[in-house]
Formats: sequence, C-alpha cells, structure tokens
Amino acid sequence: MKHGFLSISEISPQSDIMKIRSEWETLKEVMMHQPGTEIDYAMLAPRAFLFERPFRSRIALQEHEGLQLTLKENGVKVRLLRDTVIDAADQNTNFRKELENKVLETVRFFGNLQKSSNAKGELERNIRSLDSATLFNIMTLEPSIDLKSDSEPGSEYPTVYSNVPLANLYFMRDQQAVAPGGVIFGRMKRLQRMKEPEITEFVIKKALGFHTSVKINGDGIFEGGDFMPAGNFALIGIGSRTNLAGALQAIESGYLDYDEVGIVENPVYDFMAGSPKDPMVNMHLDTYFNIAGDGVAIGSAELMRKAKLTVFAGHGDQRGKTLRQCTLFEFLKEKHFNFVELGVAEQLAYSSNFLTIKDRRIITVNVSNVLDRLLNEGIFPKYIEDQVKADLGRRGRNDLFPNNRSVREMGIEHIEVKLTELTGGYGGAHCMTAALSR
Repeated sequence: MKHGFLSISEISPQSDIMKIRSEWETLKEVMMHQPGTEIDYAMLAPRAFLFERPFRSRIALQEHEGLQLTLKENGVKVRLLRDTVIDAADQNTNFRKELENKVLETVRFFGNLQKSSNAKGELERNIRSLDSATLFNIMTLEPSIDLKSDSEPGSEYPTVYSNVPLANLYFMRDQQAVAPGGVIFGRMKRLQRMKEPEITEFVIKKALGFHTSVKINGDGIFEGGDFMPAGNFALIGIGSRTNLAGALQAIESGYLDYDEVGIVENPVYDFMAGSPKDPMVNMHLDTYFNIAGDGVAIGSAELMRKAKLTVFAGHGDQRGKTLRQCTLFEFLKEKHFNFVELGVAEQLAYSSNFLTIKDRRIITVNVSNVLDRLLNEGIFPKYIEDQVKADLGRRGRNDLFPNNRSVREMGIEHIEVKLTELTGGYGGAHCMTAALSR
C-alpha cells in the first residue's frame, strides 16, 4: 500500500475486475484522477476548456481528496491514475519503457530544424534520467518547445506551449465504460478531450494488464457518461457527446450482454425552444438521469418524459435488432421502476450526477450550495436563470434533492460530499469516478 491507495501489485486478477452489470451493485473499485497543474490552465478560459465557471484550484483539490476519503470509508478501493502510472513504471521496466516512448511521442520541438533535432535527441538520451512523476506530468500537459536563437552564441531561448492540457481528465467516467463483457474505450467528440481515452487505454492495458476491451472507431462517438447499466438492460444516451454510430458499435461489440439496450435521444427543455441551445445543460445521460438502486430512477421530470428511446436486442442472434420505441419514462415504468423526479433547478445543480455505491446508497453533491454558487455568480443565461428561480419559487428550498421527502420515501441513504468548486468543470461524483468493479 502507498498513501492508503492501491499499488500496482495489489490489483485483482483480470477475471475479477472491470466487469459491471448494474449501477446498484456494490461498488468495489474506482479509478480517479486527482487534478493537477493542468486545471490551472482552464481557469484562464473556462468555456474554451469546457468548464462551466472558474474555481479555486486549491480548494478543489481538497474536495477531491474528500471524495476519495468518503469512498474509502465506504469500502471502495480508490486507484489514482497518477499513482498507478508511477508505481507501474517504477516496478516494471517494460512499462517504464512504454511510458518513455509515449512521452517522446507527446513532446514537440519547433524552431530551427537543426536545433530542434538536437533538442529532441537530447531528450531521448536524458529521458531515462527523468522520474516517473515527471513523465506523467508531461503526458497530461502535452508541452511543445519552440527554440529561438539567444543573444549568447550557440545557445537557444525556449518558448514553451502546452498544446491542450488535459484539464478535463479528472472526469474519469467519460473516457470508457465498463460493461459485462469488459471495457469499451470511447472516442470523444470535443478536441479538448480526444487524447484522454488514449491515456486511460494506455494505463488500463499497459499498467493494469487488462486487455478484455474494445474501442469505438470510425464515425462512432461514445463517452462513458452516456452509459447506464441496469441489470437485465442498459441505456445509452445519444446527443452532443455520443452519437448513434458509437452507440450501435457498443451494442454490436457483444460486450453489452443485456436482454435489451435502450438508445436514448438526449432531449431539451421546452423553455429552450427558440433560444440558443446550451449542449452542456444535458450533455450526457447522467447529467439528467441516474439509477440509485434496483428499480429506483432519479431524473429530470420533464426530460425523462420527453426523451425518445429506441429498444434494441442486446445479445444473441437478434443483437442490434430494433424492437420498439417509447420514451425513457415509459420504458422504465415498463420495467417497474419507481421515480424521484427532479426539477430544473435540481438538475442544473448536478443532482442526478450522484454515484451509487450500493443498492439505495448514494454519494451526492451538496446541491443547495452548488445552486447558490451558480445563482450568486450569474452563471446561467437569463432565460435559464428565470426558469431556475421560478422552479425554486414553486418548490421552495427546504425540499431540494437529496434532502427531500421523495428520497426518504424510497429508502435511499445519501452521503453529501462538498464539491462546490469541482462541479465548476461540469460534473459531480458520478463523472469524477471510473467504476472498475462492482
């Protein structure tokens, strides 16, 4: 053990990990990425980095550590991405070489052709002297070095650029989905995030030695926040971050060993009609819908009823065959689910982005505080802010998720974790954890 987390030598046998059938099975192990220097870049231009708002990095780090601690206190093994890479590189010479090669592929040199060639050769010679932590940091910052002539003869002046620092990497859910058949590595839509699945695939295959996987390719776009396993069936949201081609590839892979797979078209609110559509409002299925236990769904009342769903056969000779169409709400009613329905204010404050750690026990964000932050800082466009305030006027503040009567009546236990800063990147506890085993 190291710092209370798993070392590479403690990983379970391959056959025992990275296979998940439902969201409510007892959570055994997660992978997380503790934010580093890369998120500081996002504070300079939050929207360009796909963030909702700027936040205080130091406090965000403390919040992340608090989420890690809560998970461990509830019996969940926490594997940090950085520690996993460092431990593997320090203990396995083959992986260390793989990591060095990946870093050499990442770093770019520009400027005078001869000088940049010399600098690249120097890095190739020196890379064995760099420690594993440095190599990991380089991999996440993606630096490029532009060499210019200095005033001193024979010397260079470096200007360092960071191509696209992987500021969203702490949202570990999205790069992949763990299904009954193994790991489905995604293909991310936004350029800011396209490198992330390469890193998680590299770590899971090379550092953890888990190879039962498939990768979405070609025209397919697939992100893990759109995948929801539910026992005998699964759901895949399609919209701004996952497309139909990606969802169908996941079904056709054979990794989704379910009777049925519902492909859900992520809907928009009625009040957004005629207004500029903000795809971040419900970019993934888990931003407006989630499952808290066997037969218990929590989601936006309006969006669940509007979401069009096409049911496909999930396995056997009929796999991929269209079976029927309905709405998400109708489909879940057919499956005898009960509902905790969220208002627009709750949905926009990340209420549905909770993490289920066992049947009817969830880790939630501090919804009321997050909502206050969003309103006080004027984050919403006026037409959305008006809807949020109207919703709060009807419902009041004393019955907000998760401290409301519906949650209590369903017998759902909840643990609130302070994530007021970290949610500024557009996500809660569900987005921040890659569930490896349940």
